[in-house]
Order: sequence, then C-alpha cells, then structure tokens
Amino acid sequence: MTKYFEVTKRDAAARIGRLMLDKQYQTPFILHAGAESPIVYAGTLWARNTLSIDQVEPDKLVILPDKPMPLHLEQNKVEKILQSCTAGQQAWEDRDGALGRIIHPAMQEFSPADLYVLGASGQFENNARALVDTVIKVRNNTPPDTALYTPALATPDNLALLVYLGIDIVDDTLPVLKGFNDIYMTHFSEHKYFEMTQLPCRCNICSNTSIEALQELNAPERCELIARHNINKLEEERSITVQYIRNGNLREYVEGKCRSRPWLVALLRLLDQESSYLARNTPTFRSRTMYANSSEALHRSEVITFNERIRSRYQALDADILLLLPCSARKPYSISHSHWLFSRALGSNKRTLNEVVITSPLGIVPKELELVYPAAHYDIPVTGHWDCQEREWVGECLCDYLQKNNYSHIIAHVDAAYKDICQNAADTLGLDIIYTSCGSVTSDKSLQLLGSTVNTIVEAQRYKPRKSAQVKKDILKATADYQFGTGAGHILVPANALIKGSYPKYRIYDDEVQLAALEPRTGTLIPTLDGAIRLRELKTYQVKIDDFIPKGSLLAPGVLDADPVIRPSDQVIIVNERVLAVGRAQMSGTEMVLSTRGVAVDLRQVKEI
Repeated sequence: MTKYFEVTKRDAAARIGRLMLDKQYQTPFILHAGAESPIVYAGTLWARNTLSIDQVEPDKLVILPDKPMPLHLEQNKVEKILQSCTAGQQAWEDRDGALGRIIHPAMQEFSPADLYVLGASGQFENNARALVDTVIKVRNNTPPDTALYTPALATPDNLALLVYLGIDIVDDTLPVLKGFNDIYMTHFSEHKYFEMTQLPCRCNICSNTSIEALQELNAPERCELIARHNINKLEEERSITVQYIRNGNLREYVEGKCRSRPWLVALLRLLDQESSYLARNTPTFRSRTMYANSSEALHRSEVITFNERIRSRYQALDADILLLLPCSARKPYSISHSHWLFSRALGSNKRTLNEVVITSPLGIVPKELELVYPAAHYDIPVTGHWDCQEREWVGECLCDYLQKNNYSHIIAHVDAAYKDICQNAADTLGLDIIYTSCGSVTSDKSLQLLGSTVNTIVEAQRYKPRKSAQVKKDILKATADYQFGTGAGHILVPANALIKGSYPKYRIYDDEVQLAALEPRTGTLIPTLDGAIRLRELKTYQVKIDDFIPKGSLLAPGVLDADPVIRPSDQVIIVNERVLAVGRAQMSGTEMVLSTRGVAVDLRQVKEI
C-alpha cells in the first residue's frame, strides 16, 4: 500500500498512473540518469558504498541499498544474501518518504514498498519465459497500487511489450549503451551507423545532421549524438504506448511490435497463456473496434472471456431447429446485407429457430448476443483462407455448443471453410446436418433452398413462431445472463416485461418501472436502481462499502469487499446498510479491495435506503 503511486487507466496488465514525489510523474515513466532523477539508488552493500539518509532529498524515492545478485541464483543463497542486507537497510526503513526495494525472482515474500525493482533485469532479454513468470509472480504478490521498475531492459522495440506485461517504469540505460557502441535504433530495429546511407528519423538530432556529418565527428561526439537519438526514440515509443492505452487498443499495437524480435513474439504468446492475469484488468465492454490481425488474436483475453461466458452463462432458446450461419464484414450481423438476405428468405420462420454465427476469432456467436462486445466490434483480414489453428479453435467452440444443446434439426447455410468446420463437428459428434448453400450463400438458389428447407420442417412439425416482443425479450435475457451471470435474465426481464424503443436501443419496463436499458455501443445493459434492487438476490457484481453515502465517484479506500469477478467497465451494484447505488467499475473487484488509492467506481445513481 502506498500514498505515492496511483493507477488512473488500465488496459489488460498495462497501466497509466502517476508517481507523486516532488511533482507528479506519469507512468509509464522513463528514468534518465542525473541529479534531476526523482528516483535515487542508495547503493550496493557489496562495496559498502552507499548513501546516507541526509544525502537524499526528502521528496525523492529511494531504492534501498542491497547486494545485487545474478538472475538464476539458487533460492537458499538468495535468502542468505537478503538476510545479510538487513542491517544495511535498517536505517532507511523508518525514512519518511517513498521507498523502493530491489527484488529477486527466487524471493517468496515481498516486504512493503512503494516501488519494486526487478534486479538483474538486463538478463531477462531473450529470456521470455523467465520474464513473464517473474513479473506475474511479483504482480500477484504485491499490492496493485505499487509500481514495478525493470532497469536496463527497455528499448524502442520492446517498450510496448514491457508495458503490456505490467511494467510501469524503465530507464534509458540500453539506448545509451547501444549509442556508445555506434548502434542507431528505430522503433522496430537497430543498425550500425556505418552501414547506413541516410538517417530515416526526423528527431531534433537527426534533422540537424547527416551520415556524412557523423562520420566526420570523433568517436565520443558521434556516440553522444547517436545515444541522444536513441533516447528520443524511446521517449517517442513511450508516448505512442500511452496513447494506445488511453484508446484501449494497446493489444493491436503489441501484436505488430513483437514481430521485431523472436523473443518478443515468445513473450506475447507465453503471456497469453496466463489468461487470468491479463483478464483481471481487461475491460469487459468497449466501444472500439477489436482488430484481430494475427494468429495471436485467437488467444486474446477478450476472445477467451467471450467464449467462456458463452459456455457457462448462455442458455440457448427453447427451439428444435438450429441454423448455422457465416459471419459478415459488417457488424452487428443483422444490419449486414448477407444476413438481411437470410432473414428475408426465412420470413416469419426466423422466429422458430436458433441462429448461431460461426466466426474467427470468436468461435461462435448466438444471434441474441450479436450486440455484446466484442461480437459487434471485431474486424479481421478477409482472405477466404482459414489456417489449421483457426479451424481447430472454431470447431472446438462449435462442438462444445452442440454437445450442450440438443436440436431435432441442424441446418448449416454455409460454404467453403465454414462447411468443413460444420462437417468435422458433425462427424465428431455423430450428428446430421442439412446444408442449404449451392455455391454462394447469397445466391438466389441458395436462399430459396434455405427458405424452403426451414419452411418444410416448420410445417411438418407445426412449430409456432415466437412473437416479436418475445424476440426482444430473448435478446435482453441473454445479454443479462452474459453480463451478470445465469439467472439475471429472468430477474431483469420478467415474463410480463414491456420492451420499449427500437432496435438496438431497448429499454426494459415492469409496469411503469424501468429496470434497465441497452447501451448499443457496447452491448451493455445499464440497470436502474430498481433493476439493481432486483439483481441483489444474485449476489454477483456487488461492491460492499463502509458506512457512508458516496457521491460522484467511489474511491478504493471506501471499499470493504467486492465480487472478484468484477472487471473494469462492468456495471456494478454498491451496497451498505443504508445505501444502494449503481455505477461503472474502473478497476477489478480484487483491486478495489487491495488498493488504497484511485477511483473504484464511477457512480451513476445513489439512493439512501
């Protein structure tokens, strides 16, 4: 817990924050050596060459003196060395100011601090597994409102990945060292200056010199200029990364950045295996487009979360016919030209069946959830080719759905790879699927076959179409279950509910009492206080606060307990013995409980009870 660091924006493990010392410093932050640095290292105890307390200004953050150790030192030796540092650090423990501690991957416990410094960080380069494991271990065992610093590791090509991993502070050590080795850095690469024919950069260094001018300088002057250029590139990269975090699309950026080095690709792929770590602070709902531009998109936290909720929370409609459809470029699917043609071909029979869209990277999307992020917000490069990984993932999602839900008739209006996926699922599960596409799914012949096939089944079995009002209720019930958990749909959308508004701006009423409204930009249900009163019986997405009446924003220090499933952007219910409120979470439920600073919930309505 700290009073010197506060997180203000989250995007997966990446964070924007402020370090509050002599002034406020925005993180991600780059440390530069010199007297102006807000962070001071007290020195090494190996050489007994350390600073005294009176040598450090009170508004500086001091990293306690220690004994640096190599990365792969055995745990028992690490513990002995740490014990030998106790006496040298004792004088600093009671210092009135911000403190940092150098930590080692072998440590099992981490003493309180405002900043944790990952010792031997430079040895993590080209060692993705060790870096991912260590950072996650530190993050899971230290308070969320403390900062993490990795010295001598950041470069312009890896900074965004380091921030995405959860690192708040870096320094310019490597860019300077590389500069003094005549290495010229860009955002994606490094070059020996004497191999270059021109300077591609337009920073204040490069725009005022040339390759020819550099060659005429002596080595110290030349290296100084290259080092300053490298620092400029690192600072530019920090600014770019901050903007991507603010926009909520850092993931797309790091998928491109990691291509600069194999170890960075490995880092991203290993990090994706830690889905719970990334999901903790990945917003559940956004309004921005999610670009799935690479194979790594199949493992994005948003994709995993969506699929897990389809499996655990979604209840398929009570129907005997399942219609499998291909996705469309335009979202939501219902407003696309192809799906409009499908609907016209089906006519009123559309209301007798379940529609499920097959798509990459999401797997499957029940039509009732087509507005929910990211179902209405993703975009992919369309080539007509599905690789083996895509086929396997989507096929697995489809098989899981078909195993969970039984249908008398399964119709697939698909072609090409979609058809292969459906047939593989049918073969695996021993099911029969009727295919209605004759070449293109939007050809007149295919659409006529689709309409006649469904109509024949409906007439033979005398299936009755649902009423239009019920279709709206089904959409809202599915959304409520997806958002708040199984059972929320029956609570927020009772049998006698009245749905007002036109698609997709639906509002739910029980008599004259509004319970919730659908926010079409994100597909989120926004409950009113009356809706929140009913949702309380689920005991999910609730934040318990101390005995006070919150106003404006709920700060983390006022939170006593919170549902651990809460993530940023979730609609939550705030309760104590005399208050009921609703709002939008700004941090995870776990972070609300553990943090001592920051906005936990942006409140929308507050009522004394």
